[in-house]
Amino acid sequence: MADYTYTIFLDAGHGGSDPGAVYNGRREKDDTLALTLAIGDILESYGFNVKYARTEDIYESPYQKAAEGNASGSDIFISIHRNSSPYPNQYSGVESLVYNAWLPAGTIATNINRQLEEVGYKNLGVNERPNLVVLRQSNIPAVLVEVGFINNDQDNALLDQKFDETARAIADGIAGTLWTW
Repeated sequence: MADYTYTIFLDAGHGGSDPGAVYNGRREKDDTLALTLAIGDILESYGFNVKYARTEDIYESPYQKAAEGNASGSDIFISIHRNSSPYPNQYSGVESLVYNAWLPAGTIATNINRQLEEVGYKNLGVNERPNLVVLRQSNIPAVLVEVGFINNDQDNALLDQKFDETARAIADGIAGTLWTW
């Protein structure tokens, strides 16, 4: 590992007045905050600097989050979300979204997905979504990770039963990439 210590900006998707996707009383903003804080703890234990868009249940717009990430001096921007589909239990798995899959973010996203696949999630791949504000407005490599479908009972059970493994998989996907830079 190089002498340089990387700084990672973590964004827990949604928050405050924006619950994100909701299913049977489960709110995306709650899952993303708990998972983001756990990922941050693991990354800090590995020696990385971690900065957060939020550490409590507050709302900030995607534009605010991107601007904070850009101003933070961080090396990468990771946004944690839960996916949702039109019908319950229609889809399952993890998907990572990037502005451009050929940039460094694509490598980070691929590594995160591979780690999550080892936990037991179906790997839905890395997809380009240049219209998403936090990806488009970021001046640093940015990845939005959709950690399973909140309206899929199997994905929720997997997240609940393997919460620590899920957080570690995301942290390891990030760390494993940065350690090769």
